[in-house]
Amino acid sequence: MIFEHFALNVTHVDAVVDWYSEFVGLKVVKAQKEPPFMTFLADASGRVMLELYHRPDEAITDFTLQHFLSFHLAFVSKNAEEDKDRLMAEGATFIEEVKKEDGSHLIMLRDPWGMPLQLCERTEPFDSNL
Repeated sequence: MIFEHFALNVTHVDAVVDWYSEFVGLKVVKAQKEPPFMTFLADASGRVMLELYHRPDEAITDFTLQHFLSFHLAFVSKNAEEDKDRLMAEGATFIEEVKKEDGSHLIMLRDPWGMPLQLCERTEPFDSNL
C-alpha cells in the first residue's frame, strides 16, 4: 500500500490552509467549497498529503490541551533556526529545541491554532531525495 493522506478536523479550515500554504509551502491540490470544506494539501515532494476539514458535529481536537509529543506535524528543514524565526514572525510559538549527538537539529513549535509543528534539520535525511 502507498500512503495517500491523513486528515484533521479543524475549526478554521480556510485560515489553517492559508497559513500552511503561505508559510510552510504546502500546496492545495483539491478543495471543496461547501461544508465540510475538505481541502487536501501536498508537501513539496507531492508524496504526502494532509486533509483539513470542518465537521462541527464530530470531535475537534484542541491541540493546546495535549502534549506536543502526542501528535505533531513534522517537516524537513534545511535551516531549522531560520525557519523557526520566520514561522514565529507569522504567529507560531516556540516549545522546545533539541540538538542531537549526530548533529541533527529539531525544533518544536505550535502553529497559531496550537497544533504542534516540528522542524527537522537532520544530518542524515530519512529520504535521500530531500
